[in-house]
Amino acid sequence: MKMTTSPIWTSPTEFGEQLRELYGLECAPWWGTPRRPGFATLGGKAARVMTRLGFEPMPWQRYVLDVALEIDPETGVFAYREVGLSVPRQQGKTQQILALMVHRIMAWERQNVTYAAQNRTMAKKRWEDEFLATLDGSSLFGKYRPRKTTGNEAIIWGSTRSLLGITSNTEKAGHGPPLDLGVIDEAFAAEDDRLEQAFSPAMLTKPMAQLWWASAGGTEKSVWLNKKRAAGRRHIEELWETGVHPSVAYFEWFAPDSMDRSDPATWRATLPALGHTVTEAVIQAELDKLDPGEFDRAYLNRTRKASPPDDPNVPKKVWPGLADEKSRPPADEVAFAIDVSQDRKHAAIGVAMRRRDGRVHMELVDRRPGTDWVVPAVSKLVRLWRPLVVAVASSGAPAGSLIDDLVAAGITVPEDKQHPHRGHLVVMRAGDMTEACGQLADALNQGTVRHLDQTPLTAAVNGARTRRVGDAWVLDRTASLVDVAPLIAVTEARWALLTRGPAVLDDYDVLNSVV
Repeated sequence: MKMTTSPIWTSPTEFGEQLRELYGLECAPWWGTPRRPGFATLGGKAARVMTRLGFEPMPWQRYVLDVALEIDPETGVFAYREVGLSVPRQQGKTQQILALMVHRIMAWERQNVTYAAQNRTMAKKRWEDEFLATLDGSSLFGKYRPRKTTGNEAIIWGSTRSLLGITSNTEKAGHGPPLDLGVIDEAFAAEDDRLEQAFSPAMLTKPMAQLWWASAGGTEKSVWLNKKRAAGRRHIEELWETGVHPSVAYFEWFAPDSMDRSDPATWRATLPALGHTVTEAVIQAELDKLDPGEFDRAYLNRTRKASPPDDPNVPKKVWPGLADEKSRPPADEVAFAIDVSQDRKHAAIGVAMRRRDGRVHMELVDRRPGTDWVVPAVSKLVRLWRPLVVAVASSGAPAGSLIDDLVAAGITVPEDKQHPHRGHLVVMRAGDMTEACGQLADALNQGTVRHLDQTPLTAAVNGARTRRVGDAWVLDRTASLVDVAPLIAVTEARWALLTRGPAVLDDYDVLNSVV
């Protein structure tokens, strides 16, 4: 049985086809603003600057520059006032940003370009050790002069008098002369919007002004970056839904949690520089030496989350050792169960199946937003699999609201509880749930269950919290750090299989022996 949880949003196929046709780009961003061929762009000129700096633009860099520097034919200015770039590490982000900034100070007179990184020390180090060093070693050497006075560092272009300076990540950053291009690099380090609040007012009088921010994934403390990424994703999804382009261009290469970090196919779908300046051997070496969470943040562009503290009742440390991706039990002993999250935003269907070796296989069958899909899905599963039992918590739990609909769909409580029919409904009471939770904890510690290491289910195990019920305990939907409906569903399914399934089995075994 394979989980069929709804996938994360994906862009239309024509988007990938466009990138392949225009740029030969096979690694499309998960969220990306499409190119409008009818709009002129300065991307080609910025790409030529990049070449003069000694870097041949990769397909993804050319795509981003072309879109970000589109000119609105009605206004004659940039179509996008803000550009967000969320891309994994070591993909060529720094070289692209340098080309962008150098193009700006080369192309227009009296431009003020300001670069910011994690802090002023890091900005100065990058400005001197990378930006200035790259310029000095390029064919553009001699067309500018550096000003290295502390606090006034700048690269001043000779023919335009435009300058590229740096700033600090403080409340006073960016205050001063009007700003034509502001770049916030390594945005994962920003815990608030002080830089944006400083840059934006300085751009108001500049019709060609742009704010760029760029970063790999951050942590839960990266408040500003996480807000920007969420907004960028919404912009792209709404663009494809409505056809209306916002004033923000957004590009994000990303690997959802469902993609295996150790699979080269995941890397090829997430790292746009792979095969150009980065090899699979290098990524494998990074995987071997880095903590998994840090690898995910740096190379899969996932937000790194703090490890939740342990709940003493949930033996989560044994969970990884019980994973068996090849577990394929026979389909003759099956039990399904349903659970709904506390906020009713998601529902889950779990299954428990007895293996030939006596262990119980637990699997998340489905997890989707809302609850309207649950009863039709369970009805289909009952027809296809002929389970021994379907379990749902009583009316005191969120899933209890589905009981009447399940009965109306033909998934009913047996009239004769001593001789239940296949696919009958079991409504679990409070005592049943405490029993199920205790039994699962024992089974985990004793190693008598197996699972497929499905991301939503594993996340539920890691983030689960419990509450006392007398001297026992149950999983707590409210206090848990994540949606624990997947874990509750498989817990209920296992209980139903072992405590209610045998009555059906015995009945059917007797009938089969008579026949």
